[in-house]
Amino acid sequence: MPDSAGTPVAPTSPHRPRLAELFVAFALVSLYSFGGALPWSRRMIVEEKRWMTPEQFNENFALAQFLPGPNTINFAVVFGSRFGGAAGAGAALIGLMGPPLIIITVLAVLYARYGELEPLGRILSGVSAAAAGLLIAVVAKMAAPLFTQRWGWAVAVAVFAFVGVAIMRWPLPYVFVALAPVSVALAWFVPERQ
Repeated sequence: MPDSAGTPVAPTSPHRPRLAELFVAFALVSLYSFGGALPWSRRMIVEEKRWMTPEQFNENFALAQFLPGPNTINFAVVFGSRFGGAAGAGAALIGLMGPPLIIITVLAVLYARYGELEPLGRILSGVSAAAAGLLIAVVAKMAAPLFTQRWGWAVAVAVFAFVGVAIMRWPLPYVFVALAPVSVALAWFVPERQ
């Protein structure tokens, strides 16, 4: 990329976040993310901070999905440890879990007292619709690099997983157990077209 004088400038390496930045970033994600933290995590990490490329985000999120436990929490730990080791994993995890823990404790007390009110039910229905829309949007963003850059076996695996879970309604663990070894074998032995 040339500068204003036309001289080529080497691209800079991505900024390596400090522990405080990890904590603040994931605390903000947890505060913004009603209905799920994945859309906000991706937006912050890939689009705003540019700490990862979309492909790197997808690869790290795939690892987080492979691990037992909640995907976004796993992702925070994987991401934090990538940039700050155990301390980075702790900072990202505390940032992601701390604010919601405080908020949900307060809301639980309020819900126990006022949970029977009809307007509250309507509000929660609206929030769940917005959360579903956010999830659909982030899935589309995550799938874009897969479907626009590569038309090899990875797309076939994604389509088989979708058909198995969404259309055939097979249990997700069975689809995962069936497709994970196939996907790993294909990644190992078959080069992906770029």
